[in-house]
Amino acid sequence: MISDQLTADLLVSAGITYHNMRPYYQHYGVNWQQSQIKEKIVDLENWDILYNASVVGAIRLAFEDNACYIRDLQVNETFQNNGIGAAAIAECERLAINAGVNTLKLRVFKISPAYNLYKRNGFETYTNTINDKQADNFFYMSKEIS
Repeated sequence: MISDQLTADLLVSAGITYHNMRPYYQHYGVNWQQSQIKEKIVDLENWDILYNASVVGAIRLAFEDNACYIRDLQVNETFQNNGIGAAAIAECERLAINAGVNTLKLRVFKISPAYNLYKRNGFETYTNTINDKQADNFFYMSKEIS
């Protein structure tokens, strides 16, 4: 059974991100550590993804500019390809609607297979107009929800 809860331990949650993202950080020469991730996520809305009552992933949201930004969606690699990512996206939609917004936005590394998950779940790429020095590394995606 897939469910979620407010994050119980930010350091454990940051560890999931660090483990999943380490190959991308290495590829792009980003020197992130688990403690740095924890510092960056403390001001976000953090949710644990549960599978059969065990924490297997994380959702991190920020609400700004009348949109819900998925700042992070991680599923432990052992549990990937079981519908957990799609269920997490559906939960992001529910949380966004409850917050009164109807747009989800995110950015995903161009080399990440998660891009396909987002495409399958209705996200479309858009051109980022904000000066982002790493824009060549990312797809910017959004989805209108109701």
